[in-house]
Amino acid sequence: MYPWIKALHLVAVVTWFAALFYLPRLYVYHAMARDRGERQAIDYFTVMERKLYRGIMTPSMIAVLALGGGLLYLNPAWLGQGWMHVKLALVVALVAYHHVCLVYLKQFAAARCTRTHRYFRVFNELPVLALVAIVILAVLKPF
Repeated sequence: MYPWIKALHLVAVVTWFAALFYLPRLYVYHAMARDRGERQAIDYFTVMERKLYRGIMTPSMIAVLALGGGLLYLNPAWLGQGWMHVKLALVVALVAYHHVCLVYLKQFAAARCTRTHRYFRVFNELPVLALVAIVILAVLKPF
């Protein structure tokens, strides 16, 4: 059973990260369209953002957390290792980032988001840092 849970966990991680990378990129384009007053593009981005968040991003996050919890249940000794503490802290930060994305989604939908496309370009890079750290921790288990 363990290899199946691990495989499905990795699929969910890949899917969640794809969405974590893509949604803020949509925010970049949405902010640019807003600044140009492109109403049709704004409406298009609003629908895309909502469908991505609800249809892919959130279910993927739930799967990552559930399957990761299953892996920890099968390997409780990992909870005593430092690398796992750091990894779990990064996962908590990603869950927070996920919810911040929802805040921006709602702001854009209500035409209240004032952040610039430059802000979202930087915001878009944060999950990359978490991904690099998480992969290194999970593969190397350095401490």
